[in-house]
Amino acid sequence: MYNRILLKLSGESLMGAKGYGIDEERLSQYAEQIKQIADMGVQVGIVIGGGNIFRGLSGAQKGFDRVKGDQMGMLATVINALALSSALEAIGQKVRVLTAVRMEPIGEFYSKAKAIRLLNKGNVVILAAGTGNPYFTTDTGSSLRAIEIEAEVMLKGTRVDGIYTADPEKDPTATKFEEITYDEVIRRGLKVMDLTATVMCKENGMPIYVFNMDVPGNLLRVMRGEQIGTLVKP
Repeated sequence: MYNRILLKLSGESLMGAKGYGIDEERLSQYAEQIKQIADMGVQVGIVIGGGNIFRGLSGAQKGFDRVKGDQMGMLATVINALALSSALEAIGQKVRVLTAVRMEPIGEFYSKAKAIRLLNKGNVVILAAGTGNPYFTTDTGSSLRAIEIEAEVMLKGTRVDGIYTADPEKDPTATKFEEITYDEVIRRGLKVMDLTATVMCKENGMPIYVFNMDVPGNLLRVMRGEQIGTLVKP
């Protein structure tokens, strides 16, 4: 079992059965899974995307200024962070939201020292607003935060149960990897994370574990060492 993890959640997954926004049932499921492992003593940092509300790159393609579009995306991640923190608080889990851009009292301004101090006190720490800079995705933000808070692994919770040779939702012949190297992910052009995030993890030796977070209980299974996803390693 890991002692400290960085859990990356996609904003799209929060939509659940809805076409936009936040599905309250999915949010509750996520909160329950996170509290389950926090109760075991696992220190949990979380980065959550904002694609269920607004995606900066998509906005830029539709005529938005890229910097403003990315800033809108950062704000979307803060909305999701507040929703998840509220769901965790509702079931008795201590949680704090730290933001990469100042927006007190909505969230506290992020620093590595503050994040680690809160983790050591048993708080789930949600790290919102990406890196605080345009042109960086929340994948890159999660890689950066995982390295900064000295997590043992970055868990990428998605709606797919690992990494495949091709998109399994489009190609029925796609086969799943149990393990794969960073270099092979890059060479094959697999869409695990964006290239910047993958290279950052590679250069800092941060393992990535990709699994299906949408199946209740899967986060606990990962903590127990069950092979349900794909490990990316050197």
